[in-house]
Amino acid sequence: MNEKRVAELIRELLVEIGEDPDREGLLKTPERVAKSFDFLTRGYTMNFAEVINKAVFSSEANNMIIARDIEVYSLCEHHMLPFFGRCHIGYIAGKKVLGVSKLARIVDCYARRLQIQERLTAEIARHIEKEVDAEGVGVVMECRHLCMMMRGVEKQNSVMTTSSVLGSFHSEAATRSEFLNLISRHLG
Repeated sequence: MNEKRVAELIRELLVEIGEDPDREGLLKTPERVAKSFDFLTRGYTMNFAEVINKAVFSSEANNMIIARDIEVYSLCEHHMLPFFGRCHIGYIAGKKVLGVSKLARIVDCYARRLQIQERLTAEIARHIEKEVDAEGVGVVMECRHLCMMMRGVEKQNSVMTTSSVLGSFHSEAATRSEFLNLISRHLG
């Protein structure tokens, strides 16, 4: 990202909304916003091979692996306002497992882009399935969207829940039910 160009555009935006970018409180705002956007959208430049960093390990276990309450922060692609919440991931390993921190890093790689929650949930599930050749994957995400809370319908207590289930999580009701039961203690 060209931070200098983004800062120039933010300065122009400040003028367009009726602000004075030369007043004391706004003098450094264009540069700060440019740095902020660089951080918030770093998912576009993240390399999955570097993120995973060879933390895929052989495993004989084919049990369900669950990581709950992974914090999610993203920007909605419709209004560029934040949405945030929690992501719960479960998968049944085939012959490989991921280092547990890599699940959170995969979430960040996709979340740090302009997103919609529905696609974000599916991208995470597909990536985990592919990375470890999982028998099944389940991803449930619960987020609050500032585009719904601060503007539009202004519903401050709304929470959007999305899920993506692949492989045995999709085809086997018992597997899906086990996953949902294990994470349900923490939903809401």
